[in-house]
Amino acid sequence: MQHVEMPTPALAGGDTLPPPFSVGEIFTQIRLTSLIALFLLVAAAVYLYGVHRMRRRGDHWPPGRTVAFVGGGLGSIAAVSVTGIEAYDTTLLSVHMVQHMVLSMVGPIFLALGAPVTLALRTLPTANRKALLRVLHSRFVGVLTFPLVAFGLFIANPFVLYFTGLYRATLEHAWLHEFVHVHFIVVGCLFFWPLLGLDPLPNRWPYPARALLMVLSVPFHTVLGLTIMQSRTLLGGDWYPNLGLTWSDPWNDQVVAGGILWAGGEIVSVTMLGILVMQWIRQSEREAKRIDRALDRAEAAERADAAGATKITNQTAPVRPQPDTE
Repeated sequence: MQHVEMPTPALAGGDTLPPPFSVGEIFTQIRLTSLIALFLLVAAAVYLYGVHRMRRRGDHWPPGRTVAFVGGGLGSIAAVSVTGIEAYDTTLLSVHMVQHMVLSMVGPIFLALGAPVTLALRTLPTANRKALLRVLHSRFVGVLTFPLVAFGLFIANPFVLYFTGLYRATLEHAWLHEFVHVHFIVVGCLFFWPLLGLDPLPNRWPYPARALLMVLSVPFHTVLGLTIMQSRTLLGGDWYPNLGLTWSDPWNDQVVAGGILWAGGEIVSVTMLGILVMQWIRQSEREAKRIDRALDRAEAAERADAAGATKITNQTAPVRPQPDTE
């Protein structure tokens, strides 16, 4: 009997199924010709050009901000969008969940710490700077960046994605899949920028309120992760079983994905709280130094006034006649 080969199942966008997942595959399936790769390169070039302009005119720009934005922010997004992680994100739910965590939490945190808006305000021409300030202080941006609004979007986003038909649609349609990636990044930035960012954004809450909001987000990741782990329904329906992978069990992979979401959310939240505490301490130190300088100036002014008053008193005091000793 002649053996007939069955055609390899195709993923969204026409990609064929990749070989068994391994660390090596992450580095051998790099795609530098994608649209996201071009966007990341342009963003890095624009940021570095701004830093170059700052230094050329003699202004200081902290190197840590550059490392955070280019390396931590753009670099982490690139690590899950142009490498083998991207090649497996519609094949393994666990890989998709790693991508989800990086795009919605890790990348936006580092982008916020890079202070790109501040860099733009310090390097753009006057007309463009005024236009950017008008956008930042617009009602639309004010509503989107209000912490409670951003918090609601950030929390609701994964529940809507995974517990509706939207997730299955992202597996079937490449354009929707890419749109959700961008959505992850935007929602993550809206949430983390007002909490951690160094840019002059509206609706900036005091540090205790920011820390409380971050703490309140932790249970939602725990609930979502545990729900996915214990679910008796596969996310995406029959998508993963129909791929016919002999090297992966969709049920076990879903348990791993839920664990990644649970543990990853805890780790990122604790890390962010640490960053918030450090920023809070530094702000307190700067405030203490500012108060000390103000007190020093006030004391110096008082001493100067006292010295001036003493001098005037000495100059205007009547001269007493000396007794005649002869």
